[in-house]
Amino acid sequence: MTKTELTIPDEAIDRRILLARGQKVLLDSDLASLYGVTTKRLNEQVKRNIDRFPEDFMFQLTADEHDALRSQIATLKTGRGQHRKYPPFVFTEHGAIMAASVLNTSQAIEMSVYVVRAFVRLREILTTHKELARKLDDLEKKYDDQFRVVFDAIRQLMAPPPDTKKRRIGFHADKTDHIQSKGR
Repeated sequence: MTKTELTIPDEAIDRRILLARGQKVLLDSDLASLYGVTTKRLNEQVKRNIDRFPEDFMFQLTADEHDALRSQIATLKTGRGQHRKYPPFVFTEHGAIMAASVLNTSQAIEMSVYVVRAFVRLREILTTHKELARKLDDLEKKYDDQFRVVFDAIRQLMAPPPDTKKRRIGFHADKTDHIQSKGR
C-alpha cells in the first residue's frame, strides 16, 4: 500500500480518542480498524506480548465503564453474537505505538504515525487552554475590579459543562401513577 492510500483525515482519528480514567485512549476495535487488522488479531498479539503493555499503556474497561461507553456512543447492534462478551481494552498513546510494533504490518506502522499526531494535537489543545487560563489570571491581577465581570464571564465560557445526569428519553411510568391507576 502506498502512503496516499492510507491518508485519512485527522478528525477521523481525533473523534475516536476517548477519555477513560483521566487518560486519552483508543478502543481496541478502533485501533484495530486503523491498523487494518481485526480486533481479535490485535488482542491476540497484545496477549502474546503482554509484557510490553503495562497498565499505563493499556487497560481493560470495567463493566460499568463499558456500559457507559456503549450508551454514549450507541454501539449496540441487533442480532445474535453482535455484542462483545468482555469489556474492551483501551490503549494510551504509548500503547498504540507498542501495538503497531507487535502487529508489525506496514499499515499498522504507517497509521501509528497518524495516531501519535492525533494524541499530540489533543495535548497541544489542552496546553493552550491552560496557558490561556494562566494569562487570564495575570490580566485579572493586573486590572483588579475594573474588569471583574468580563473575567468572570470568560471563566464561565472556559469551564467544562456541568456533570449532570442525562434524562432518559421516552415515557417512564412513575410507580405512584401505576398504583393510582390500579386503584381506579
